[in-house]
Amino acid sequence: MTLNVGVIGAGIMGADHITNLATAISGASVSYVADIDGDRASAAAAAAGARATTDARKLIRSSRVDAVVIASHDSTHAGLILDCLEAGKPVLCEKPLAPTVAECREVVAADEEIAAATGRSLLSLGFMRRFDPGHRELRRHAQSGDAGETLMVHCISRNSTSAPNATTASAVTNSAIHELDTIPWLLGSPITEVAWHAGKRTTAAPGGLHDPAFILLRTADGVLTTLELFLNAQYGYTTQCEVVAERGTASLAEPALLAVNAQRSRSTEYPEDWRPRFADAYRIELQAWIHSLQRGEPSPLATARDGLRAAQVAEAVIAAAGTGLFTAVDYT
Repeated sequence: MTLNVGVIGAGIMGADHITNLATAISGASVSYVADIDGDRASAAAAAAGARATTDARKLIRSSRVDAVVIASHDSTHAGLILDCLEAGKPVLCEKPLAPTVAECREVVAADEEIAAATGRSLLSLGFMRRFDPGHRELRRHAQSGDAGETLMVHCISRNSTSAPNATTASAVTNSAIHELDTIPWLLGSPITEVAWHAGKRTTAAPGGLHDPAFILLRTADGVLTTLELFLNAQYGYTTQCEVVAERGTASLAEPALLAVNAQRSRSTEYPEDWRPRFADAYRIELQAWIHSLQRGEPSPLATARDGLRAAQVAEAVIAAAGTGLFTAVDYT
């Protein structure tokens, strides 16, 4: 059975999802594309042999759409998810679930009400690092105890450039949100308190963004995680994670497709953004979602609850910004 998928958002991430669904994912085809930019929607749809619209809700209600992928602006996520749930359409929403905890709670309540009535959640959340082969192997190693108890984790997240309107808060809810989900998943322990610190600010950052920043996360098992978040590093994209245990360390390898030797030096290139680094993760995640829908099985992706918990940690990080103090995470 081939599932007809509608994709909302034809920007950077949406375009990649459309390409993957149309060319690389078994059991799926793209039937509809929606974007507020009509020309962009039409171009993306034409490449996939799909219809185009500027009305996302028209896509959701269409009989030509069996399931929906949301890759539009963060601010639209909650409303579009609720529309999908009301229409009874399975939906995969890109992270974050929503920018605010209040919106996340509303989405979780709606999804869990449907799940209680039907025995099945309709919502999957796109925390794709859970499907990245490197992160999965790092998780296996950390939870195996092969090197003893995990003592500390070090993360680095650097981007070439931030969005022009990026702020300190949006850096947390849109970028650091990955680590806020990954660390509890990696360690099998929830984040209980956080701190945010910053020193000198790069002149490349927009006015509302203090960049770079240093975030501390303490999980219930006592492990301390450090996160350097630098959205305007300029030289390229990199994400790094090292698990420090009692008898050794394990870290993500920095993937590179090519090494160049010339002029008495050896060099490799950094990608401009995150997509080449996580291309496999996105494909594996999409395929897992489609297979779960075809088989009528629970989705193996992150849940609405996972999205809410990440948003609650993000809220605590934002509250801690500038105070220099640890702030407890409120999961109520």
